[in-house]
Amino acid sequence: MSGPVTFQTTLLLGGKTATGLEVPPDVVERFGAGKKPAVRVTLGGYSYRSIVAVLGGKFMIPVSAEHRAGAGVEAGDVVEVTLELDTEPREVTVPEDLQAALDQNPAARQRFAALSYSRQRQHVLMVEGARTPETRGRRLAGVIQKLLEVV
Repeated sequence: MSGPVTFQTTLLLGGKTATGLEVPPDVVERFGAGKKPAVRVTLGGYSYRSIVAVLGGKFMIPVSAEHRAGAGVEAGDVVEVTLELDTEPREVTVPEDLQAALDQNPAARQRFAALSYSRQRQHVLMVEGARTPETRGRRLAGVIQKLLEVV
């Protein structure tokens, strides 16, 4: 394990909105945590947690619209990136209504607990993204239904 690594790269656009940062292979190797290390990404004064992924043979880190806005960057910008290995546990904060729905269905709760951090987060973001109580209720029911579907 090593300390933070800083490098410059261009924020790449892939498709219409997907953006990402290419990570030099030597940076990934330096962390000594495999090909998909969990990292803390810092762009300017803005930081977030992510995972390095291999896409098209290149090491990449996604930069969502939320993170682009937070860092004040957009596709095509040359940015200074600082990465450090993220060894903190990744735990999702489950909203009260989703937790209550999970508690009412032990099988769904067990399947949710077995999901990866990113899959749990997807379900939470789906529920939290609802704009009306009706939509939120439908999304809660949908999450429970998906968790109960046979894989």
